[in-house]
Amino acid sequence: MDHNKDLFDGMVLFCTVVEQEGMSAAAKLLGHTPSHVSKEIARLEERLGTRLLNRTTRRISLTESGRIYYENARRIVDDTRAVQDRLHSVGDRPFGELRMSVPVVFAHGWLNDWLPEFLQRYPEVDLNIDVSERRADMIGEGIDLLVRIGDLSPSDLIVREIFCTQGFTVASPAYLKRKGTPCHPNDLKDHELIDFSFHGVTQNWTYPGPDGDVISVPIAPRVRCNDAHTEKVLALAGCGITRLPELSCKAELDSGALVAVLPDFRAPSIGVSVIYASRNNLPAKARAMIDFLVEKSG
Repeated sequence: MDHNKDLFDGMVLFCTVVEQEGMSAAAKLLGHTPSHVSKEIARLEERLGTRLLNRTTRRISLTESGRIYYENARRIVDDTRAVQDRLHSVGDRPFGELRMSVPVVFAHGWLNDWLPEFLQRYPEVDLNIDVSERRADMIGEGIDLLVRIGDLSPSDLIVREIFCTQGFTVASPAYLKRKGTPCHPNDLKDHELIDFSFHGVTQNWTYPGPDGDVISVPIAPRVRCNDAHTEKVLALAGCGITRLPELSCKAELDSGALVAVLPDFRAPSIGVSVIYASRNNLPAKARAMIDFLVEKSG
């Protein structure tokens, strides 16, 4: 029994190494150290009695045996996961590993406080959560659910908005004392800006005007980054004006460490969405998490 599990785990690890094109990348994805991955590959080769990978200091490549093993192992892993997901989807009992990818601001602002309740409610669900701003490959990495904040690029995936959070334009008192306080969005052109740029280069900041019109302001930020925490740290240090979701800056607004500017021109609400591959045969574990997120954010 243990031998079969070791063999299957070895298949999963080997396929990940091949698909990530290296042991370090595979180790990061699987939550192991590179040395652990290297040792497990060596153990697998020893069990099979053949060399699967050619290794250099810079790259790996498949041997002929490795190519044959990969093609068959990939099929076995996919078939096994498909059977598991099918079993999960037809049952009312959520169980098994749920793989998620969530942004840092969502984890720190919401999810971390909610997870203990989810784990208590669903004791047979194991969580594998990637907290980062990277653009995860949902299908290629076998991720069950993505959570994303803000506008999303069109795709074939299912997108369900679970809630909206108010956006605020903020700066530190020290910055405003040094550079002055903008009274209108057009004044932002005279300020140092810190922009969140997850999908690429932002060209404009938009604001709903008091008369219902939309004001679009071309921006040339001093800093672009894909991490709201970094934006907040820089704003607190007096490096410029940025826009943040309410929950990520509420404590600083309440304490006065940050000040909301342009009160008559509130930044647009920011949507928080959960993304999954298909409505068909959605595993009970994924449905449980989606329903839980909707419930907690309601």
